[in-house]
Amino acid sequence: MADVTGFDLKGSAPERYEHYVAPLMAPFVTALVDAVDLYPGASVLDLACGTGFAARAAAAQAGPSGRVAGADLNEGMLKIAVACHPRLYPDIEFTAAPADDLPYPDAVFDAVLCQQGAQFFPDLDAALAETARVTRPGGRFAATVWARLDDSPYFLAQLRALELFDGAEAAASFRAAFDAADRLTAALDRAGFHSTTRRDLTLAVDLPPLEDYVAGHLSAIPWGRSLIDSGGDEALTRAAETIRAHLPESTTAFPFTAALVTATR
Repeated sequence: MADVTGFDLKGSAPERYEHYVAPLMAPFVTALVDAVDLYPGASVLDLACGTGFAARAAAAQAGPSGRVAGADLNEGMLKIAVACHPRLYPDIEFTAAPADDLPYPDAVFDAVLCQQGAQFFPDLDAALAETARVTRPGGRFAATVWARLDDSPYFLAQLRALELFDGAEAAASFRAAFDAADRLTAALDRAGFHSTTRRDLTLAVDLPPLEDYVAGHLSAIPWGRSLIDSGGDEALTRAAETIRAHLPESTTAFPFTAALVTATR
């Protein structure tokens, strides 16, 4: 089954994703990479790599003797990933490929990372079966998925804006992205991984000034693109204003919670 994910960005959105999403993801990317205990010379796959946040962090730890690959279905995201590769580490091999049909030999990776991608796979079992195939025996898997929406005021504000300006279907799609951790752990067991664990990480993230950041971030994610498609830039502006109105003016630091799921092949 082809992996037609629910996270599709077109046009200039991938470039904005790299710019606006990076501050939010950074501490969780660090935790994700730390969870697989990388070492110099390790072979690592960043699955659903997007613009390469986790791939770059993994390459820094794998060092010049390591190998890092990034796979994503979205070629626009991969173009940004290639452009942002700092060339200070081993060359990162970015490849356009679905998660359920990976172009790699069996048992080639010491670790597989998946940063905020698993919740969008249309066939999670097929994707993790492929992940198991390309991971060596004893190799490590780690993924983050957003969790506990009600504890994340920034995301709750986004949800309210979607309910107001894009309707119940968009809001339901947004909510579903926060309900993947249990499905992920069960699918890992079915795929043949073992020692599966889940740990919820709540981290305070200090975002850039919200007056500019909120609209920029919204324009870089699929739900914001849906707002633009249905109501134009004006709808995005109104949604951003609604988000800011639901957040305190005294701070730009907000708690975010992600489930960190790990397993061994």
